[in-house]
Amino acid sequence: MGGIAVVAWFALVLQLYLMVTTTDAGGGAISGAVANYFSFFTILTNLVVALTLTFSLCLLKFSWGRFFARPAVQAGVAVYIAVVGATYSLLLRHLWNPQGAQKLADVLLHDVVPVVYVIYWLVFASKAGLRWKHAVWWLIYPVVYMLYTLVRGVATGWYPYPFIDAGILGFPRALANGAAVLFAFFALGLLAVAIGRWMGRSSVGG
Repeated sequence: MGGIAVVAWFALVLQLYLMVTTTDAGGGAISGAVANYFSFFTILTNLVVALTLTFSLCLLKFSWGRFFARPAVQAGVAVYIAVVGATYSLLLRHLWNPQGAQKLADVLLHDVVPVVYVIYWLVFASKAGLRWKHAVWWLIYPVVYMLYTLVRGVATGWYPYPFIDAGILGFPRALANGAAVLFAFFALGLLAVAIGRWMGRSSVGG
C-alpha cells in the first residue's frame, strides 16, 4: 500500500518536472504547462490514487483519512485508475513513442500504478457495503472532468486527448466519444460492485 503511494507520487513529480522543463526549454509559459498538467485525467486520477493511499494509511485518525479509507471510495478509485490504464492501452499508446525519463513516467502512470492499485483493491481493500448505486455516484468525477475539459478546450483551443478534441472532431462526435467513455466507467463500476459483493459473500460463506 505504501509502496504504491510512493510510486504514484514519484511518477507524478517526474511527469510535472518533464512537462515544465520541456515547456521552458521551448520558450513556452510554465504556468500553461502546469495548467495542462492538471488537465490530464491520467494525472488527476494518479493523484487521487496517491492521496487515497497516503491519507488512508497515515491519517486514519482524521476525517480525510477515514473518508479515503471507505470501501466505496477505494472501489471507485480502482474503477477510475482501471479506465486510465485501459483507455491508454486501447486508444492512446500508439500515438507516441516516449523515450528515457518520459518513458519511465509513462509506464508508471499508465501501466504500473493502474495494475498494482487494482490488485491491491482486489486482494486487500475492504469491500463491505458496496451497493449498485455506487456505480452511479462514481460517474460524478468523470462527468465533471468531461465538462471541464470541453469548456477549457473552447477557451484555450487545447484538449488533452484526441478522442474528445471538439476543435477537430466537432462537438457531436466529441460528446459521443465522451459518452462512450462514461459508459465504460459505468460498466466497470457495476463490475466492481459485483466483484465486491461476491467476494463479501464468499468470505462470509467461508
